[in-house]
Amino acid sequence: MFVGHGLLAFAFAAAAAHLAGWSRERALLVGALAGGFALAPDVDMLYAPVGLVGAHGPLDAAAGFWSAGNRIHRAVTHSLLVGGVVAVAAGAWATGTRSGRGVAVAVLAAVVAVAAAASGVLAAGVLLVLAAAALGLATAGTRRGLRARTVAGAAALGLLSHPFGDLLTGEPPAFLYPLDAALVAARPAAFADPTLNLLAPLYLELATMWLALGVYLWVDGARLADYLAGRATFGVGFAAATVLLPAPTLEVSYHFVLPLLATGAVLSAPLPGLEARSLADLRDHPLRAATTGLAAVSIAVVGYTVAYLGTAF
Repeated sequence: MFVGHGLLAFAFAAAAAHLAGWSRERALLVGALAGGFALAPDVDMLYAPVGLVGAHGPLDAAAGFWSAGNRIHRAVTHSLLVGGVVAVAAGAWATGTRSGRGVAVAVLAAVVAVAAAASGVLAAGVLLVLAAAALGLATAGTRRGLRARTVAGAAALGLLSHPFGDLLTGEPPAFLYPLDAALVAARPAAFADPTLNLLAPLYLELATMWLALGVYLWVDGARLADYLAGRATFGVGFAAATVLLPAPTLEVSYHFVLPLLATGAVLSAPLPGLEARSLADLRDHPLRAATTGLAAVSIAVVGYTVAYLGTAF
């Protein structure tokens, strides 16, 4: 689900800029910047590899990774209050003035200090990394010619949209950190069946990817058909996973997700001698591979869902 945060922010920012009459380059640039800010809250997973130490086997390693990561994940960096302050600091930094940058550093230092007092050194360290990432993204935006208010808007869109994307995939984020209050107490579960509760956010993630792809093609003036290979339809064969694999859930899904991604990767690979025969083909191939792979995975998920519903109910 990590990539979906960035793609959703990209889609909204790029679409808004395009509708406002911005050039293709500037619309895609502000979209990419918003997407970068939307990915930034997950820097809290940098602590997760600590859980790999001493692990025995892939399942043990995965459990250790998430156990360590969840000590700090979806807390300080996923707060709407913290995100709003960091967005303001990013905008102040983007002014490029000594006073503006002084304000940005002072504000971020204060936020880190509050995190240290409320949650300890680990939380403060993670928030310090988020602050550094935000300043780096703000610098990248200004170097490409974006104004401070545009950078601040992209930062706000990315940082404040991220927590809501996590609602269906685990424990709700600490929306109001450092306040001792819960905006959402428990993850909403739309279905009694645990596998359907995994497939529901997966469909939302795929819809987000299609939205981002559609916005990119719209801004670029390209057609979907030019980047979509018919072999994506073979993804329907993934329906056999209902017989070959245990039903996945949000708690245990590696055995489902990895083969699903492998299906997309295999079907998105170019056919030797038929694709990428020129420099233009090489330039366009990443987008063609991404489009075909996304279509293959989407068809695979639909096929799996139909087969699962047919066998489970």
